[in-house]
Amino acid sequence: MNYFSTNFTLGILGGGQLGKMMLYETRKWDIRTHVLDPSPEAPCRISTDYFEQGDLMDFETVYNFGKNVDILTFEIEGVNIEALEKLENEGVKVYPSAETLRNIQDKGIQKQFYKEHKIPTAPFKVYKDKNELNEAIVRKELHFPFVWKSCTGGYDGKGVSVIRSATDTIPLSEGACIAEKLIPFKNELAVIVARNPSGEVKTYPVVEMEFHPEANQVEYVICPARINEAVAQKARDLASKVSEAFKHVGLLAVEMFQTEDDEILVNEVAPRPHNSGHYSIEASYTNQFEQQIRAILDLPLGNTDSKVGGIMVNLVGAEGHTGKVVYKNIEKILAMEGVTPHIYGKKETRPFRKMGHVTIVNKDLKEARRIAEGVKKTIEVISK
Repeated sequence: MNYFSTNFTLGILGGGQLGKMMLYETRKWDIRTHVLDPSPEAPCRISTDYFEQGDLMDFETVYNFGKNVDILTFEIEGVNIEALEKLENEGVKVYPSAETLRNIQDKGIQKQFYKEHKIPTAPFKVYKDKNELNEAIVRKELHFPFVWKSCTGGYDGKGVSVIRSATDTIPLSEGACIAEKLIPFKNELAVIVARNPSGEVKTYPVVEMEFHPEANQVEYVICPARINEAVAQKARDLASKVSEAFKHVGLLAVEMFQTEDDEILVNEVAPRPHNSGHYSIEASYTNQFEQQIRAILDLPLGNTDSKVGGIMVNLVGAEGHTGKVVYKNIEKILAMEGVTPHIYGKKETRPFRKMGHVTIVNKDLKEARRIAEGVKKTIEVISK
């Protein structure tokens, strides 16, 4: 099929920053796009051919939107799966498929999937609600500390808590959840896997994630991860196995733990471009967003190697600031070597909201990490 400079239409569910960065690539290749998002100020609005405001969880809205596109993808997991299934049955190509999303959208189902497919993951138990979880604590079936995860709706550190005592469960949300063994680990790693409908598969180099101690958000993504080659290969092989099990098409970000004895455990996955792949825009031969487009259109996958070492710093709203956003000292970081800021286009900031990211590239990863620290200390995302 000829996708370029034609009426072929790619639909994207979700109009946030991931969609916006995907649209850089569709613009580069002149691929027509439609975007659906609930916000009238969605970052995608300025660069898509057609924008529709609507609820991503509403069956009719998603179904009617999908009928007018040739291939449908998504940049957020919170979409109506029944609508995707009906569209697939009527001949619309949905990538990743509704089946893939069904196995990932609910973290309880996702964890059971790993168990069934013999994919190493932390021991866990699923509870139907907070009440059942508390009963398990009273009966001493659960031992502190453990990790609590909401089965649905968690993102950016929300929906995940370390529970060290019975009182820690008080602020938890109601609804289905997982209690997972707290694993002592050396590193949090991630591998992005690309797969097209023809079955071509490529993995990106392993990245290492450094987290903010309070917000449970990634502060730095470092590529390549500072681990030995044998561990890196083990992580890439496991990511490929996970991809094969899910039969996904597009990108799959596989987040992992490297344990004290160098075992690799899968934490969770995201069937879309991911924060851990943003470094690739500046540092890779083929960035993750171009790769997503190549994969879902069944084009040859691009080279996943890095041209240079890359570190990504998330720009999140400063504490104590809510309102119209100001990027304080952005001109100072623009003067630093190898530094590229990306502003997502969200007009309102609030504490810890993801507002952008900055990539630092350098042949010397230690130097890149030093500059990244400087970026983090210099730029502030505040309100007017």
